[in-house]
Amino acid sequence: MSQLAALRKWVVIQAKLYLREPVGVFFTLPFAPLLLVLMSLVFGNEPVAMFNGRGPLDVTVPTFAAIVVGVVGMMALPIETASRRESGALRRFRATPLRPLIYIIGDVLVYFFMVLLGVALLFLVGIGVYHVQFEGRVLSLLAGVSLSALAFLALGYVLASLVPNAQVAAAVGNALYIPMTFLSGISVPLEVMPDAVRSVARFVPLTSVVTLLRGLWFGDSFGDHVFEVAMLGGILVVGTVVAAWIFRWE
Repeated sequence: MSQLAALRKWVVIQAKLYLREPVGVFFTLPFAPLLLVLMSLVFGNEPVAMFNGRGPLDVTVPTFAAIVVGVVGMMALPIETASRRESGALRRFRATPLRPLIYIIGDVLVYFFMVLLGVALLFLVGIGVYHVQFEGRVLSLLAGVSLSALAFLALGYVLASLVPNAQVAAAVGNALYIPMTFLSGISVPLEVMPDAVRSVARFVPLTSVVTLLRGLWFGDSFGDHVFEVAMLGGILVVGTVVAAWIFRWE
């Protein structure tokens, strides 16, 4: 069997394995849209001066896309990878004709497409049900989501390489991800944060995702978000190098 055929089969198998985990599927696919529904019931979408005349839902949709990125990168990937290492599955993979690089590429592809699927579902609910404003370009937004997803998948592999088991992966992932949701603008809008907090929050990785996706959603170019692109690009490059260096199969 060629490695390309092996990659295709592995992607199909990995996708089925992912979709058989109800908790992971819930937080990847319906969780963000359900939060959007809850936001609509609480706040509605009347224009607000704080959001430059846009409604809360207009701003919330691109912001909540960061939830999907963070959950998959900081939770789903490290927990599943650590679980496979703990059970010996990774070691057995190395003994098969499937090359380690093919395993990792297939793994990344599945997690990447799950992020895209979760974000697409959120956007469809926002635009189709609540008619939120979208002023950007589809391809630019897709590129922003892709960069964000790949950067956090690189972080996820670093985390998966450092933790000894799935329980620790879950604990560390939560310890990192939950504070980021408060500092990034997901739980508390960036517009209401004190300047001192916002200046610190700027260096939180998830803040770059929120700021970049919100900007692209409302028509900004990548040139308007050099800092965020540099932050996420740097995380992607450094995270990939570090993960490749320290990744453990057993």
